[in-house]
Amino acid sequence: MKRFWLAAITAAGVLLSGCGSRQYFEPEVRYEAPVARHYEGTVIDVGREGVTLSNGHYIGKEGVSTLTLGEGYRFLNENSRYVLASNAEGKLKIIDKKTQKTVRNEDLGFPVVAASVYRGYVVYVLENNAYGLYRIADGVRVSENRSEPTYAIDARAASPVFVDTLAVVPMLDGKLIIFDIHDPENASVIYLSSERNLNNVIVLERSGDTLVAATPKKVLVIGDEEYERRANISDVKVYRNRLYLFTKDGRIQTLSLTLEPMTQQKFKFAQFVAVDVAKDKVFALDKQGSLIVLDSNLKKAKIYDVGEVETPVFMYGGTLYKDGNIIDLTRLSYE
Repeated sequence: MKRFWLAAITAAGVLLSGCGSRQYFEPEVRYEAPVARHYEGTVIDVGREGVTLSNGHYIGKEGVSTLTLGEGYRFLNENSRYVLASNAEGKLKIIDKKTQKTVRNEDLGFPVVAASVYRGYVVYVLENNAYGLYRIADGVRVSENRSEPTYAIDARAASPVFVDTLAVVPMLDGKLIIFDIHDPENASVIYLSSERNLNNVIVLERSGDTLVAATPKKVLVIGDEEYERRANISDVKVYRNRLYLFTKDGRIQTLSLTLEPMTQQKFKFAQFVAVDVAKDKVFALDKQGSLIVLDSNLKKAKIYDVGEVETPVFMYGGTLYKDGNIIDLTRLSYE
């Protein structure tokens, strides 16, 4: 099955614009951002955890990998031992990082939208909004259940996270499924939103024992208590017990873990295609090529020119991967 529904939104999470005239973020001054290194290949697929390159390699949160995924496979996720990849026919490939050999290549019937690996298990979400638990050691699909179908999603689908032996699974219809990997049939459900389309969980992060989840319209913090806030969300990052909320109207806000507003900056008409928070700096890349660098309190900002974003990019850990160039963002000043 073709991933036709992912075309509803670009891989960087930008809504397709209408046919009318559009205004753009146009800062008066932009500085040059130095390129540190280069990588081979062009980006052909983007996910929340990284990008797949045309040469069969991938860029993940650990950087550019020389491991080959195989023809037709796209990068899903990785941990210290395994790499997860999937193809359009519904195969889940598990590759051993050390030997670079395929450990499993399981046919799950539908393409995998998101997956994570933990303690010898893979938790996955399929295109038909089913979720499951797969044991690597003996290649057994321990459990699989299907949620309500959905027909259009934001392509930045979040990956499952783990709290000890609890798996927290972000579904395509705005729900979180929580189960113990040793008792997967006894699951609980948390509803973020009940909208049917473009409502999947796009952010799922852990800060200690607190979970932060977001759909394109709502952010939810789950700890000793639950807090929620509605917004037109471009992205959310968690850093040093704060939330950084990036909105589709060009705002960047800091919020407490109880979702109380703290500071804000607005960049009129900015359309964020990639964001990050690292080394006490905040980074936001506008589609027209303006890279905004701020201090962690959003008091100071400086803008760099990295060129219009015409193909997908990846930003993580203070590094930007764009058009074959690697830019060390942490070396850029906000003054």
